[in-house]
Amino acid sequence: MRLTLQMLISHGRVARRMGLGPESRINMLRNILTGLVRHERIETTRARADEVRFYAEKLIDYAKKGDTDEKAMKMASFWLTEKDLVPKLFKVLAPRFENQSTGYTRMARIPNRENLDRAKMAVLEYKGNPFPPLYPAKKENELTLINQLLKGYREERARVLAAES
Repeated sequence: MRLTLQMLISHGRVARRMGLGPESRINMLRNILTGLVRHERIETTRARADEVRFYAEKLIDYAKKGDTDEKAMKMASFWLTEKDLVPKLFKVLAPRFENQSTGYTRMARIPNRENLDRAKMAVLEYKGNPFPPLYPAKKENELTLINQLLKGYREERARVLAAES
């Protein structure tokens, strides 16, 4: 969540207002989280993605405890509306993040929606998914100043070494 003046002065509000009420908000978060576990990458509004991210990371924390843990199974069965995804959570996603303690998700901003509401959009994904990366890998650019200076230094050094020998 973004830290704004409204967030600092909450007046009893704990979470963002989404949907038609608290039950609607939880159901919407459950559906988005179920889609995230099924597809491992989803596109939604930034506010929803930011809100679901916390629950997605907590769900992985519980899944890492194993499918024999009663609390982990309760959490998985509550948050995943499609029960065929519970084995995927414990057998695929939890082992993938066994060596990590936090940071299981990645959120990337994408352009605003094109229809009338122009909502700010984001892509939320689990790290290590089989899809192509959202950001292309950075390539070395030989035209940057530092690379030009290094190239000149190497050429000069080669000339000096050739003259000495």
